[in-house]
Amino acid sequence: MRLASLYSGGKDSSFSLYVAEQSGHEVPYLVNIVPEDRASWIFHTPNLNVVPTLAEAMGKKVILGRSTGEEDSDMEGLRKALEGLDIDGVVTGAVWSDYQWDRMNLVCGDLGLKVISPMWRKDQDMLMEQIIDSGIRAVIVGCYAEGFDESWLGRPIDRETLKDLKELRKRYGISIMGEGGEYESMTLYIPGFSHAFEIAEAEKEWKRNDGTLRVKSLRPVH
Repeated sequence: MRLASLYSGGKDSSFSLYVAEQSGHEVPYLVNIVPEDRASWIFHTPNLNVVPTLAEAMGKKVILGRSTGEEDSDMEGLRKALEGLDIDGVVTGAVWSDYQWDRMNLVCGDLGLKVISPMWRKDQDMLMEQIIDSGIRAVIVGCYAEGFDESWLGRPIDRETLKDLKELRKRYGISIMGEGGEYESMTLYIPGFSHAFEIAEAEKEWKRNDGTLRVKSLRPVH
């Protein structure tokens, strides 16, 4: 099938895109919804400014949608971004959120599009292992739960990090995928990129118990 990826730049949307292409689907478009409100319930928000740079390395076209961050506006922004694209469906990085799942399916159903969600309802330990094994390189760019501190910002998601995430799960009950909004990630490489990236310029914002790594620019790594 010919698909559009609902793409935020995070590890989950990157892995779902990777799996879709490995399964033989064609994915020419990255659909990126940019909410004004950082607290959008449906869409990932940190560092959406880097998505066009990542798309260029993939040879894909970015379709931008706008939203206030409120539910109705999120759904309308998605609808407008998808309308008119020559696609059969969309691929999403949804894992456990029924809220996100229901609303994406409502919009896509109205447009006659199939929803492909390779990660839906899968075991989170298995998914994290598969993401790391795939060769995807991602870093943590937001921490919003008990147990995290500023040292986690910019940390690569690798086996050592996975081990520490499992320890936090034991102590605080977090989702190691960040499904409860515990952390956010940003991808620096997917197999098939023309090259990888590293963070060239960024600024840490940490207030009391949570914070975000605001990435201003990326640098190609050849």
